[in-house]
Amino acid sequence: MIRRFGEAPRADVRYTRRPGVYAILPRGGRLLVTHQSEPIPELQLPGGGIDPGEGPIQALHREVFEETGWKIGAARRLGAFRRFTYMPEYDLWAEKLCMIYVARPVRSLGPPSEDGHRAVWTWPNVAVRELGNSGDRHFVSQLWGLV
Repeated sequence: MIRRFGEAPRADVRYTRRPGVYAILPRGGRLLVTHQSEPIPELQLPGGGIDPGEGPIQALHREVFEETGWKIGAARRLGAFRRFTYMPEYDLWAEKLCMIYVARPVRSLGPPSEDGHRAVWTWPNVAVRELGNSGDRHFVSQLWGLV
């Protein structure tokens, strides 16, 4: 059974399952995250949905690059969680299956290509307080022993 974070699923809503990959990117004691300005401004682990025909690692590399502008290496899966949420940008109620990886930020190739995203370096304890969802905060706190 995969642990659930966030709000309980609503009985009056039909959810679409959305598998996705998200990266914890440590370097020099800090953490590379993305700041998404819309629909709600928040810090997030870089990542997102897996496109049809795409594998999880391929999706992880693509999503991290789109949202941070960084190339990554040495990706290793840490675990997964579920969360039920409304995604206004898609007008969709989703059961997100979030696979969490830790990877090494190798090199910045430029600014993020995805609109409304900005790469941000932060301290792990700040990320644990400010990341936009409790599942992301849980995995960061576990990795850094901040429980």
